[in-house]
Amino acid sequence: MDLKRGQVVLSWVKSLPEGTSLGSQAGMRPSGGMLTQARLRVDSAPVLAAQTVRIVPTSTQVGSRGFDPNDLALVTNAIDRALCTDLADRFKIVATSQPADLIVQATVTNIVATNRTAAAGSVVASLGGAVAGLGVPIPRLPIGLGGLAIEAEAVDKDGSQRAAMLWSRGANMITTRARVSAVGDAYSLSSAFASDFSRMVVTGKDPFKGMPAIPSMQRLRASLGGNPKYDACKAFGTAPGIPGIVAARFGLPPAWTDKGAVISQ
Repeated sequence: MDLKRGQVVLSWVKSLPEGTSLGSQAGMRPSGGMLTQARLRVDSAPVLAAQTVRIVPTSTQVGSRGFDPNDLALVTNAIDRALCTDLADRFKIVATSQPADLIVQATVTNIVATNRTAAAGSVVASLGGAVAGLGVPIPRLPIGLGGLAIEAEAVDKDGSQRAAMLWSRGANMITTRARVSAVGDAYSLSSAFASDFSRMVVTGKDPFKGMPAIPSMQRLRASLGGNPKYDACKAFGTAPGIPGIVAARFGLPPAWTDKGAVISQ
């Protein structure tokens, strides 16, 4: 893998991969930030009037493509868990068997695999810098970076689409910590998508405009492995918390600390 891999990821992000899960793409307009490409639409009035949300488990249109099914399941569940936590800032999250004002579902449309050899090299360089007492973070190697593309929508009780987003983002050398897993970057980026989509539904506005939101106490508590605000979110398990943060620091695969969804007995 050479420098062209980074160029491929950047080109892929700009192309904004599309799937077939959205009920409609009418009225969607370009948005996004420095790192993210997006198209979106949101009907502010009905979204702001909604009080309850049901989350349909995230699906994937990636296919096998060499990915371990268990790894893909970790990525989709991480998306669901983050959506459940973030949307709980304003909405009551209900179980899949209950009616809701809005039904939210996301679909992974593409994943660029993280090159594990390059990621391992970045981890070694970073840990070596820490041992040497360097005062500045060591960037990742600019090769083998992964990426994630997702589309999601929120529909009302009648099935009418009230919010929709196409979203893609590639890992970068500075802010995305290397993990030795083919889905390491996709897993890390899942929370960024959930934050952007949830902010759009919570506020009824373009999430890429304005100042970044300060995480609520319930989101911080959940991110550290605490119980979610609503019982419905327990189906997606709890975040790895401190062990997950430590594992990420050492570049360990997500599966080492993330137990995934709760399996019903």
